[in-house]
Amino acid sequence: MADPHGVPSDIADFDLTICGLDELRAHAQAPVTHVLSILDPETPVPRTFERYAALRRHWVLRFHDVSAPIGDAQAPEQPDVERILAFAAELQDGAPNAHLLVHCHAGVSRSTAAAAILLAQRNPGKEAEAFRHVARIRPGAWPNRRMVEIADRLMQREGRLVEGLQAMRAGAGF
Repeated sequence: MADPHGVPSDIADFDLTICGLDELRAHAQAPVTHVLSILDPETPVPRTFERYAALRRHWVLRFHDVSAPIGDAQAPEQPDVERILAFAAELQDGAPNAHLLVHCHAGVSRSTAAAAILLAQRNPGKEAEAFRHVARIRPGAWPNRRMVEIADRLMQREGRLVEGLQAMRAGAGF
């Protein structure tokens, strides 16, 4: 399947769009079937969400883009990543024409981590490929390490998910 940017993939059995809040309006006309929104806890619900109101598959998670507990920042925790993993069942329900839009504030860290986690969950043994696919469709991606570490543990990937992240960040093979 190819993502909306025309990047073919043998790892994604759904179309995938990753963006930031300021790009949501541009994607509202696309044939999106599922939305995963990751917002800061204090961020008001964006008015653009009205465009996705008809979707019954719109999940909103709220935590800050931090990789460790810092001050009052709400770091991503295991229940947050468990909800992302549970979202895979929702994608499965929409197959074969599912189109996932995943976004966070800038479309760089939390959203790219969530996308890579979902791809890796559906493709055991292809953790590095999940990150390569995310990097191809979202240049500048810098997935949230804490989310990836939690997902690696939950999915019992024995460090392969973290290794895929490290390879992406090092630019190996990209």
